[in-house]
Amino acid sequence: MKIKFIIVFLAAFLIMSCSMVLLGFSAQMPDLSTKEDGIYQGNSFNVWVDVTVENHRITKIEISEHYHSPVGKNAEKIIDKIIQKQSLDIDVVTGATMSSQSILKAVENALQ
Repeated sequence: MKIKFIIVFLAAFLIMSCSMVLLGFSAQMPDLSTKEDGIYQGNSFNVWVDVTVENHRITKIEISEHYHSPVGKNAEKIIDKIIQKQSLDIDVVTGATMSSQSILKAVENALQ
């Protein structure tokens, strides 16, 4: 039963991953000049984030949940780049493309 669940989960993950690539899954940075200070929550596919905004800048991003492949965890490195550049126009982490794109989209969704 557990094996069947894992196979179904991996198949769904693969289908969604392919769909994200084919549809040009990209994130756009919302206008932070209109954002009040606070913590904003968002998600995308397999990632849930809490994004802290202070003085119209992203100061912290926490991943509350992230369902990923063994290499998908590496995508979480992208958070520091988002904060440093104050942008979602960031190169994805090699080998963790889908998880990287999901994190970027979750941040976008949180700030919309």
